Amino acid sequence: MSKNQGGKSNPLLAAERADRNRKILIQVAVAAVLVALIAAIGIGIAVKKARNDDPGPTPSIAATGTTNAGPVPASITDNGAIRIGKPDAKVTVRVVADLQCPACKAFEAANGQVLEDAVANGTAAVEYNIIAFLDKASTTRYSSRAGSASYCVAEADPSKYQAWLKAMFAQQPPEGGAGLSDDQLVQIAKSAGYTDDAVAQCITDHKYDKYIQARTKEVLDSGIQSTPSVFVDGKKVESSQEIFGNGALAPVISAAAGR
Repeated sequence: MSKNQGGKSNPLLAAERADRNRKILIQVAVAAVLVALIAAIGIGIAVKKARNDDPGPTPSIAATGTTNAGPVPASITDNGAIRIGKPDAKVTVRVVADLQCPACKAFEAANGQVLEDAVANGTAAVEYNIIAFLDKASTTRYSSRAGSASYCVAEADPSKYQAWLKAMFAQQPPEGGAGLSDDQLVQIAKSAGYTDDAVAQCITDHKYDKYIQARTKEVLDSGIQSTPSVFVDGKKVESSQEIFGNGALAPVISAAAGR
């Protein structure tokens, strides 16, 4: 008898061949799935890394033009501070603050007008270094959302910035709650004169969230451990009376201007 039993196929051999083919197909399919899975994981990691590495938009204040044509020049410094004041001001005051910080609210109430007056009369330029390290004090990352809004309004019209800051601190939410909503932040901005829809969009989009995170890390890494931290011509103001006393920062600025 011939190998194929007279021309008839061997059912056992055929079954073995079919089983072997099925195993090969399964192995190929599994390998293809694994390759696709590995590729998807790799792409996911790459996308996540790219997203994390993306610094996000950088705010800017035009040196000329309608956005900065008011009586008070402004700019954004290398460390992210919003500088309000004439370039030839005799004194530079730097204020590191978190908009969720109750002590910062107390400083604004005591000395906010002093800073406005010093900017208006040309004695001082004030650098508002707004950071967001108190996100844990709200359930909605209020510090970061408010910090991002700070850049939205500053780049839109820096001449209204100090009035906006005063309004923000006046309506500062208590720690531990939800914080102000984005809609409330938009309304505060409108009350300070920021009626452009682009400002509202910037606020609700949290446009400068990544920027505020990066600047916060830099400020904290520089050694600043609390807010408000106030510097006059680079020298930290250590006296709590000068920081929280009503109008008490004025003599400090005057003394620096007279040096």
